[in-house]
Amino acid sequence: MIQRYIYAAILKDLERKIILLSGPRQVGKTTLSKTFFSTRQYLNWDLMEHRPIVLKKAWDRSYDLLILDELHKMAKFKSFLKGIYDTEGVKPRILVTGSARLDITKKLGDSLAGRYLPFRLHPLDLWELKNFGGEQYQDLKKNYESLKAYSGFPEPFFLASSGEYQRWAKTHQDIILKQDLLDLESVRNISSLETMLSLLQGRVGSTVSARSLAEDLHKDSKTIQNWLMILENLYLFFRVPPYHKNLARALTKEPKYYFYDLARVQGDEGAILENLVALSLQKQLDYLGDAHGIFGQLYFVRTRDGEEIDFYVHWENSVKHPPLLIEVKTSDSNLSRGLTKLGASFPQAKKIQLVLNLDREKHYPSGEKILPLLPWLSEMPLISESPLRQTYPNLST
Repeated sequence: MIQRYIYAAILKDLERKIILLSGPRQVGKTTLSKTFFSTRQYLNWDLMEHRPIVLKKAWDRSYDLLILDELHKMAKFKSFLKGIYDTEGVKPRILVTGSARLDITKKLGDSLAGRYLPFRLHPLDLWELKNFGGEQYQDLKKNYESLKAYSGFPEPFFLASSGEYQRWAKTHQDIILKQDLLDLESVRNISSLETMLSLLQGRVGSTVSARSLAEDLHKDSKTIQNWLMILENLYLFFRVPPYHKNLARALTKEPKYYFYDLARVQGDEGAILENLVALSLQKQLDYLGDAHGIFGQLYFVRTRDGEEIDFYVHWENSVKHPPLLIEVKTSDSNLSRGLTKLGASFPQAKKIQLVLNLDREKHYPSGEKILPLLPWLSEMPLISESPLRQTYPNLST
């Protein structure tokens, strides 16, 4: 057991709003929820014996906290929560958890506006293990190998067994595709969805064409696009779009997809490292947005000339500090062609090349840096490596 990284932020916000805590199934949402306060009542919509208590609003008001799990599967759950908030406020405090995105406009509309705050919980990563895991998790290389083999989901990570991971992964996917999916969407072709997932696991780091997937699966493109959206909303993977604003020679509108379960990635170590970095960056961006109202977006950059940069962190106009370009390498002590040539199109951006096997850091007069990948990821770099620390001196990590 370790204290999760968003514990303090949620604890503070529980005093004034309904908290919607979402994230991948079995990422630790329920476990985290049950660490708040000494008295709490846990009600799960998936449990038939709990449903009458929820529907009748018959929970014990003397408790410090009410936890409503998987409530998004309840018809008109947004109106249900609105009624509670408008008549009772947050007495007791209310924490709603779910394994699907709970802050989607289509599902919430305007009915909960001003009444809730969303948080997203991500799997364990190098930063969280180092800063919250204690002395046994200070070896970054060992942590990386464990994440690569067992994922950052708490149960298989702490069991640290290849056999147990395989058993967990099979059950995890089955529950999502054969239970969660059918509760929310009228999708019946599960075998084709499983095949699509297998294809995506082998295409991490590459752009994904819905048309190409449709040809492979003998489906139409609209069906594939719908499936991709559904599985993203169920937190199996997340999408990173290409950046093309003010970049005249942008090549593609096709996104890349990265898995929350790092151990699912099929490919060489380069693909695994790229997924690892994507996970870390997205986790930090979600944390900064949810806990501090500092909003940014993760992109990749590719041009018609074939130049590419793996990641581009772009901040909203309200955040006055430079964007960030990141290239990921397994072992390369020379600055990448993409970072030097394409980087010129982003004169205000910081430019970093992260390398797994690196003998020494390099800092160039023009501002580019070549840095060791694992230490950089372990330091919450979007805060510690940027002017965010100066702009927001009280920013917690």
